[in-house]
Amino acid sequence: MYREYNNYGMMEPMQTQYYTMVDPYVINTLQSVLGKMLLIETTKDSIRGKLMDVKPDHIVLLAGDSTFFIRIQQIVTIMPD
Repeated sequence: MYREYNNYGMMEPMQTQYYTMVDPYVINTLQSVLGKMLLIETTKDSIRGKLMDVKPDHIVLLAGDSTFFIRIQQIVTIMPD
C-alpha cells in the first residue's frame, strides 16, 4: 500500500502497525500456574501439558516431546491437571 506523494513526487510506503488485545487477568492467572500441568481447552481442541512460558499474546505448553504455542485469544478454559 502506498500513501500520498512526498515533496519529490515519489510515493511513500505506509507503515504497518500491529495491535493485540491483552487481558491482564488471564495473563496474571497463567503466570500463577507457570511450571504446572494444565489442561488447556482451545476453540479447536484440548491439550494437556506443562506450562513453560507466558507472553502477552501466547503461551508455551510442553506436551510430551512436543512444544505448543497457543494464542491466548484461542483459549476457552484453563484447568489444573
